This record gives sequence, C-alpha cells and structure tokens, in this order.
Amino acid sequence: MTEQVANRTLARGASKRTLREFMTGVAFRTAMQRVSIYLVLGVSAFVVMIPLVWMISTSLKPSKQVFTWPIQWMPDPVLWRNYPEALSLRPFGLWMRNTLFVAVMAVVGNCFSSLFVGYAFGRLRWRGRDVFFLILLGTMMLPEQVTMIPQFIIFSKLKWVNTFLPLWAPTFFGAGFNIFLMRQFMQTLPRGLDDAAKLDGCGYFGILTRIILPQVMPAVGYVAITTFRARWNNFLRPLIYLNNPKKFTLPLGLRSYQNEYSVEWAYLMAASVVAMLPLVIVFFVGQRYFVQGIVFTGIEK
Repeated sequence: MTEQVANRTLARGASKRTLREFMTGVAFRTAMQRVSIYLVLGVSAFVVMIPLVWMISTSLKPSKQVFTWPIQWMPDPVLWRNYPEALSLRPFGLWMRNTLFVAVMAVVGNCFSSLFVGYAFGRLRWRGRDVFFLILLGTMMLPEQVTMIPQFIIFSKLKWVNTFLPLWAPTFFGAGFNIFLMRQFMQTLPRGLDDAAKLDGCGYFGILTRIILPQVMPAVGYVAITTFRARWNNFLRPLIYLNNPKKFTLPLGLRSYQNEYSVEWAYLMAASVVAMLPLVIVFFVGQRYFVQGIVFTGIEK
C-alpha cells in the first residue's frame, strides 16, 4: 500500500513537472513571437520615420547644409527663423484657409451622400437595387484619368473653372467606395432594429437619423478622415481648375517654393511641416473611427 502511494506521488510530481515544462516552453515561444513582432514593427517604423526626420532637420538648416554628405542630421546652427520666414514669404495663411474650406465641404458632401445612398442600398428593398449597386461598383473600376477631361468640359460649361466648386461639389453626388463602405457597415446591423422603429411610428428618415446613424458613426468617421486627408493633399485637381494664386490650396502653393532653376529647400520643408500638422491632429483625434471603419468594411450579414 505504501509502495502504491509512493508511485502515485511520483507520477503526480512527474506530471506536474511535465506540465510546468510545457507551460514554460509555450510561454517562451509566445514571448519570442512577441519580441519578433515588436522588432519587425520597430525596424519598419524606423525606416518610415527617416524621411520625416530628414524633412524636419532640413527645415532648420542653412541652405549649405541641406545636401551635405554624410547627412548632417543635427543642424548647426539651428535656424528656427526658417519657419516664420517661410510662412511670411508666401500667403501661407490664405492657402491654408482655402484648403480647409475645400476639405471641410468635401467631408460634409461625402458623409451626406454616402450615408443616404448607403442606407438605400443596405437597408431598403426596391426594384433594381442590385443592378444599380453593380453599376455603382463598376464606377470604382474607372481610373480618375478617364473622367478627368469630360469633367473639365462640364465644369467649364458651368463656368466653375477658377472656383472651388469643382473641388467639393461632386462629393455631394456620392463616391463609389464610400457608398460601398457605408452599405457594408449598415448590413451588419440587425434588421429587427428597423422593424421595432417602424412599430414605434418611425419613418425611413427617422430610422436613419435615430437608429442607424448612431450605429454607423465609425464608418462615418472613416469616410470623414479619408476624405479630409485626400482633399488636403490633393494636388492634381487644384492644378487643373485653379489659376489665381489667391485661390491656391496648400499642395499647389507649396510648389511656388520651387523656382525654375532652384528650390528653397529649407523654406519648402518648413512650410511642409506646418502643412502636415492638421492631418496629424485629425488622425490622432479620429483614429478609433478610422480603425473601426477598416475592420467592418468587408463584413456582410
């Protein structure tokens, strides 16, 4: 009897040691995987940050230090005056107001159109809905360069050239990807919400504004952030439609720091750093909506 008890004790101790060794091995492998992931992310972040660091460093350098080799990362001396001089040499404040107006109007237009059209495609049943949705998806396959000339002809007939209207007015008529995103997001919501709202006397507009809209705010935030970023950085369309320097947007205005034979690199980098700050602020404020919008884009119920 004593021998059996001893064997059981030994077996129990061996199993505990085996379990402890197994758990230790799993913990070690998990820790190594995390270290590898963090190492890869750290190296990638370092590589991505190199151009940004060079831009900030160049914005504080004298002109003769811009292209020295090896690269002089720390300016000597540090010229903080490059920033006020760069912003005062050109009508930078006016260009920023123009860009902010265009970006905000485009955000309002895209959020408005994608919300209503996405609701029609995602929550309502009507004849020809799937056919029209396929046509909408087909518009996403067209490159922007294909529609550029026809749009310019239309806007010139409307006498919209050299105004801000071509830069934000089309957003009120919808964008294919934003509508697709909103429709996919709305289809993740239970249909019972609509039925319960109808029993309480809500119409379609009431269901959209009171029931659906609070649920799809992550998608609305994603559309707002991506639209703001795209319009803030857009260079091609302002180049096509604007020819008055007082109506330039920031991407078009920054080109004025480049002369025919030279480039004011320090001033250009200083102005670029200031122009980048609103985007950084918008992203950090709304990054939660940005991530949630990406997560729910492809989910369909």
